[in-house]
Amino acid sequence: MLFKGCCPFKNYCNLIVNCHVVNNFLGPNVNNNLYYSIDIFNKLNFTNMFAKAYELASKYTLPVINSLRFYDGTVSCGLGSFIIINDNGWILTVAHLLQSILKGDQDIAELKKIEAEISTIQNNPTLFAEQKRKKIRDLKRKINPKWITNHSMWWGSDEIKIETFHFHHEIDLAIGQIKNFNPQKMELYPSFKNPKSLPIGTSLCKLGFPFHEIKATFDNNTNAFKLDPGVLPVPRFPIEGIFTREARGGKTKDNKYDIKFIETSTPGLRGQSGGPVFDKDGNVWAIQSRTNHLALGFEPKIKKQGKEVTEIQFLNVGIAVHIESIIQFLDSFNISYNLSEN
Repeated sequence: MLFKGCCPFKNYCNLIVNCHVVNNFLGPNVNNNLYYSIDIFNKLNFTNMFAKAYELASKYTLPVINSLRFYDGTVSCGLGSFIIINDNGWILTVAHLLQSILKGDQDIAELKKIEAEISTIQNNPTLFAEQKRKKIRDLKRKINPKWITNHSMWWGSDEIKIETFHFHHEIDLAIGQIKNFNPQKMELYPSFKNPKSLPIGTSLCKLGFPFHEIKATFDNNTNAFKLDPGVLPVPRFPIEGIFTREARGGKTKDNKYDIKFIETSTPGLRGQSGGPVFDKDGNVWAIQSRTNHLALGFEPKIKKQGKEVTEIQFLNVGIAVHIESIIQFLDSFNISYNLSEN
């Protein structure tokens, strides 16, 4: 397919690559009245921009399954992402994925406290049976049926065990070290983007594990969760967008880190939290954190169940932890990592 006149892709090219790159492909007379073939797209690698980068990121991006059992016996599962960053087995993810661990520890402590009080009442010889029943009944009313009694995090493999984490909620980052890590099983570790050049408008890709239902049961005999058939393997899902803005929040309360995030023009999807945001060369720019919903100012009226209602329109944008905050966090724990040259 041929086009006559000045390059039909020139304006588009200028949004994505520097003019000198275009000139390298098209020659200095970009504006001349020449014929340009559609294979310009192939030369600029638009058709499979993130194919190689996705292949690289897939080698160090894994799913984390969070399984919770509640006091009422129900089981709930969540899904996120993490990356393995070096040959010492350090992993990086977002801090909010670990909230259930803290919540579970708090709930279990409350339950043990109530159980201890119940035991004291039962063994109190000064109380009549009816008094004991009333006091125990009152104590049990304090129990929240959604208190966590058991929790487990599965880090992409039965072999991966992580016992200790370091995290910071203000920048939403967490690290942990895999116990008895075997580096021979890893083909590649991520290269983090050098923060000296982060141009807004750059095309980026997020990787994680959305759109996959996780179900599990809890076996009282083994005191362990069991994933339902078909849950594994968990499929990856990439989504592209452009770097739109930076979000700055000053310093953390402990004055250790800069609170910085990047915004992307597409949402981070459930299951992508903790996963990498990378460029076409595979360099990691950020770690996906959450999604913000920006009101567009459009409020069309639609019919719902026979009634006219106002439908507020939003643009869902991804928010990811900025590479500068990531580097500060890793450096504070003397964690080694690869940094791109530019």
